[in-house]
Amino acid sequence: MTFGARARIRLGAIKHNFQIIKSKAPGCRTMAVIKGNAYGHGMLAAARALDAADAFGVARLSEVRALRDAGISKPIVLLSGVLSRADLEAAVELKASIGVHNKAQIDWLEKCRGDAVGAWLKIDTGMNRLGFHIEEARDVIARLQACKAISDLKLMTHFANADDVDDATTKNQIERFVHIVEDFTGDVSIANSAGLLGWTGALQALDELSAAGRLWIRPGIALYGVSPIRGKRADELDLDAAMQFESSLSAVKSLRAGEPVGYGGTWQSEHDTTLGIIAAGYGDGYTRYIPSGTPVLINGRRVHVAGVISMDLTAVDLGPDAIDKVGDPVVLWGDGLPVEEIAEFAGTVPYQLVTGVTHREAPVYD
Repeated sequence: MTFGARARIRLGAIKHNFQIIKSKAPGCRTMAVIKGNAYGHGMLAAARALDAADAFGVARLSEVRALRDAGISKPIVLLSGVLSRADLEAAVELKASIGVHNKAQIDWLEKCRGDAVGAWLKIDTGMNRLGFHIEEARDVIARLQACKAISDLKLMTHFANADDVDDATTKNQIERFVHIVEDFTGDVSIANSAGLLGWTGALQALDELSAAGRLWIRPGIALYGVSPIRGKRADELDLDAAMQFESSLSAVKSLRAGEPVGYGGTWQSEHDTTLGIIAAGYGDGYTRYIPSGTPVLINGRRVHVAGVISMDLTAVDLGPDAIDKVGDPVVLWGDGLPVEEIAEFAGTVPYQLVTGVTHREAPVYD
């Protein structure tokens, strides 16, 4: 059976990666991050595969609602917090904990008259995106501890450069966070995928919290078998890729030397060759930023993109002696072709590629 671009998702790989991650942080509780449709892997399927997690982390209220509607009762943390008082009321109704990162959210909490809600206060230790600055932290903690709408207060921060193990920013952030939490008696969270897999030694500063059962890890991309560390592939971290992005050849045709291919005619072959057209394009999530020369696997061998990616189609140079035929299977990334490598060609991060898959064809779950 032929098919257009689709994702093949291996749920066993997600379970394997969860166990690898857990082994790196014995004693820690785990918030499995399944936002962004589980980084393109299917939020509901991933949630069921990750049932051993202590909680799920998402970014949108709609994601909380989808999980609850599907019967998921596990604790859910709305990491980005709420955008309005009405959203706060909805989060309370859905029994989700919320991230708190600005004063407006505190004002809404102090006026909230519904059931109490769990809160994760975000401390900005150097990301300079969301969260309260270090010098505000203790006053904000005291204010939230006095807030009757909060049933349980926890602290978290987020790393800015943890993917670069040679950058001292992460170590500095850990030191700042440790200074804040040393007088705090609740749970805390600091390690995302990159922090956990790239900065294990530095995180030993929080071992006492781990031993007390108060330390949470927040793995995201690593759960899906994608490396969070710059310059490393997933298999170097004992992770198994959960997604194979695959398609089929929709056409095979001869091409004379010098003839231009695709929009703008940006690619020309130096010799007579055979051109393959793949049923995949940027409408499927195979981004237009993927340039000529990017590898693709057809019948187990590497060929290369030829010309600009179209919405539904991608041309590849099959070579003058090609015997490939319409319907033959194509791997855009997956077995034998890591998504990290494709991201390098596209000048982006693998996060963007896997989360960008549009699932015009339903994913296949193994």
